[in-house]
Formats: sequence, structure tokens, C-alpha cells
Amino acid sequence: MVQVAPARRARPRLVPARLRVSDLLRLGGTGLRTRPLRVVLSSLGIAIGIASMIAVVGISYSSQASLERALAALGSDMLTVTPGTTLLGDPVRLPADAVDMIKRIGPVTAASATGTVVNESVYRNNRIPKVESGGLSLLAAQLDLPATVGATMAGGTWLNAATDRYPVVVLGAQAAKQLGNVPTVYIDGRVYQVGGVLNPVTLAPELDSAVLIGWPAAESYLAFDGHPTAIYTRSVETQVDAVHDVLAATANPAQPDAVIVTVPSPILKAKEATKKSFNSLLLGLGAVGLLVGGIGVANTMVISVLERRAEIGLRRSLGATRGQIRTQFVAESLLLSLLGGAGGVVLGFAVTGLYAVTQQWPTVVPMWVLAGGVGATVVIGAIAGWYPAIRAARLAPTEALAAA
Repeated sequence: MVQVAPARRARPRLVPARLRVSDLLRLGGTGLRTRPLRVVLSSLGIAIGIASMIAVVGISYSSQASLERALAALGSDMLTVTPGTTLLGDPVRLPADAVDMIKRIGPVTAASATGTVVNESVYRNNRIPKVESGGLSLLAAQLDLPATVGATMAGGTWLNAATDRYPVVVLGAQAAKQLGNVPTVYIDGRVYQVGGVLNPVTLAPELDSAVLIGWPAAESYLAFDGHPTAIYTRSVETQVDAVHDVLAATANPAQPDAVIVTVPSPILKAKEATKKSFNSLLLGLGAVGLLVGGIGVANTMVISVLERRAEIGLRRSLGATRGQIRTQFVAESLLLSLLGGAGGVVLGFAVTGLYAVTQQWPTVVPMWVLAGGVGATVVIGAIAGWYPAIRAARLAPTEALAAA
């Protein structure tokens, strides 16, 4: 009789429990809460490193913004068009529609003009001899001139759609000093009301010694021919050179060689060089700050592994896998990095704002710096905590418990 051996029962396969994200956060938080002083000191070291990086970047950007504001006030994006002469020395006039044609150039953001009113002078009253003109120039001005050249009013108001057709003038800063505090001036025997006085115009100093009248009024009362003698343009900074190349042909297509266009200001080149220098400096300082933070995290986590061998051995003997041990320590490293990074961002922003206020700079801290400070710290923390986590996972339960 043949006996059949009973079939062996398959042993149940042990499957380790999966740790949820909430479990990892609790484990990581418990590891940090049990050593509060070390966590505070470690996160403080990370925070100081990140705060230093953000403060340096923020202060640099604030300084750069202040410098760019000063350079912009000096006209790094402004070009001036004036009529020249022919090869025979004959004067050339710009077309009456030159400003409209220039405004059609894509990168041009603003354009305005003045026109010299010839054979006319300005006097305080009608008793001054005509030969004593005082050297003041009389210019017809378009309404958008102050916005284009950055002029501001010291008193009164600039010409508007109502007053530019009537005998109303605006005095330049030097012209106002020379004429005195007068409510009216005389031009060609006619009384003109003084509507306002300009502050000194840095970008167009020739306006300081000028008396400005509305374009239509100059044509109606003073036989102005309507041809501009100076056109001021503002362009997108990155396109100033391109605008310069086409400006003469656009302003006077018939005689482009007889048009004078100012060379792009060397201030623009200085501005570009300054920006490149700042960018190189910020990259270097940011890398140093992140390296310091990463070393701090790695040091903290290595010491934590050495001190917690008994805990690691106990968890391993109770069934925790190497992957779970490894994930636990990486989670602790991430939490520690996040805590230090967030504190560093707040501290760095506060330091930047305080320093910028004392220097009267605008406070500029780019959002990518704030987000990058936290994000980069977490990435560096994960990398720095990876080796200690692997080291902890490799500890055998018996070895860990024996060493404890």
C-alpha cells in the first residue's frame, strides 16, 4: 500500500507594514522633540546660514535697485534727435511729423519734442529794450514733454489740452530765476500768463533756460513753423542700440545723414556690467550658504545616529525594516532642514528690510530667493541626511543593542 505524504502548508509570507506619511511625520517629529536643545541649536545654525544668504542677496538686490533707479534718472534709455546740416553746411529741418513716425518704432516707449520759435524773445515787461533778451530761448513744447524727459513742476501746472492753445507759458528753472517771480511775461508785445515753473531737468538741461509755450499757441501767435528742433525718446533698455540704429532714418527718411542722434549713454553699459557683477557675486554667496547649511544638517544627523543605536536596535528587533529606519532618519533630516530654512527666510528678510530702510533703499527680496532658500535647504538636508540614514539602516539589531 502506497502512502501519500500530506501536502505541506505554505508558510505565510511576512509583509512589513507600510509607513504612511503621517506616520513618518510623527516619527520624525518625535525624534526632534526628544532632543529639543540640539534641535534648536542645529536649526539655528541652519537658519543663520540661510538668513545670511538671503540677507546678502536681498541687500545686494536692494542696492542694485537703488543704483538702477539712479541710473534711470540719468537717462540710460533716452536718445535725443536734433537736425544737422548737409555736406555743404546748409541747415536741415526735421519733418513736422517726425515724432509720430518715431512713436511707431516698436521698442520706443515715449517720444516728445520741442521746437525753437525763431526771431522772438521773452521779457519781464514791455519797457525792456529788445536787445536785452537775456539769452532765454523760446520753445514750443508738446504736452507729453515732462513725462518723456522726467521733468517735474516746482510750482503751478504744466500745459494741458486747454492752455496749450492760448498765451500761457511755463518757465524753466533758470529762466524763472532770471525773470523773477512774475505772473506774466511779454513776447512780441503780447502778454502771456505764467502757468508754472519747472524744477531743474537733469536729462534735458537746455530746458532750464527756456520759456515753453504750447505747440498750437506758438503756431497761432508766433508764426512757429511746426518743425521740431529736438526730439526726446525713451526706449526699452535692452533695445536702445537697435532704436539708435534706425532713429535717424525714421525721423528724416529723405536726409538721414543730416540727423544727429545721441550715442547710447555709457551709463547703460555701466548698468549692464554692474548687473553681471552682482549676479556672479550672488551665485557664489548662495552656494556657500547652502553648503554651510548642508554640513550642519549632516553633522546633526550623524551624531543622532550614534546616540540612538539602542533605539534603532529595538525597532529593528520589533520588525522595522531597513527601509523604514532609513526613511525615518531622512524624514527627521527634512523636518530639521525645513525648520531651519523657514526661520532663516524670515530672519534674512527682516535683516534686509532693516538695512535697506537705514540706507534709504527700496527693499527688494525676489520671491525666488525666499522660495529657493527653503527649497534648497530641504534638498540639501535630504542629501545630507541620506548617509546617516543608510548608516542607521545597516545596523544589525544585536549589534545595535549590544553597543548600547
